[in-house]
Amino acid sequence: MIKLIVLDVDGCLTDGKLLYSSDGIESKSFNVKDGLGISTWNKIGNHSAIITGKDSSMVQRRAKELGIEYLYQGIKDKESVLRDIVKSIGITFDEVAVIGDDLNDYNMLNLVTESFTPKNGVEDIKNIVNTVLSNNGGDGAVREMIEILIDKNSQKDIFLSQWI
Repeated sequence: MIKLIVLDVDGCLTDGKLLYSSDGIESKSFNVKDGLGISTWNKIGNHSAIITGKDSSMVQRRAKELGIEYLYQGIKDKESVLRDIVKSIGITFDEVAVIGDDLNDYNMLNLVTESFTPKNGVEDIKNIVNTVLSNNGGDGAVREMIEILIDKNSQKDIFLSQWI
C-alpha cells in the first residue's frame, strides 16, 4: 500500500514553464484537479511531500493550501531528502510513489517501487519509471497518478466519500 506520494514541481505540478514579469517576478500555474487530488489524498490519511530543485514562495503557498506535510525546496540531492522523509515516517520505499520528469529526479525515482512521469517527461526518465502517464505535467498528471494509486490501495470509496 502506498502511504506517501512525493512530487516534483516544475514539469509535474506545473507545465515546466518559468514566466518572469519585467520586474523579475516569477509566475507558475498549478492545475486545480491535481490540487483536489492531493488535498483529498491527504484527507484520507495518506502523506505527501514536495521535493524540488527551485525555491519559490508560490510553491510554499500551494503546499500550505493543499496540506502537504513535507516541503523541501532548493534541493540538489533529492534522494537524500527522500531517504530522510521515509525514515522519519517509519515506512519503506515500497510504500512510496514518486513523480518526476527530468534527470534531477532520476535517483529518487529509482528508490521506489511505484514511479511515474508525465507524458512529456524526458526519455531517460520514461525509460526507468513504472508508469508513463497520459497527461502532461501541469495538466492533470499528478491527479492521474493519485487515481491510479487510490485504486491500487483500494481507497476509491473513501476518496470519493470526501465529496459525494
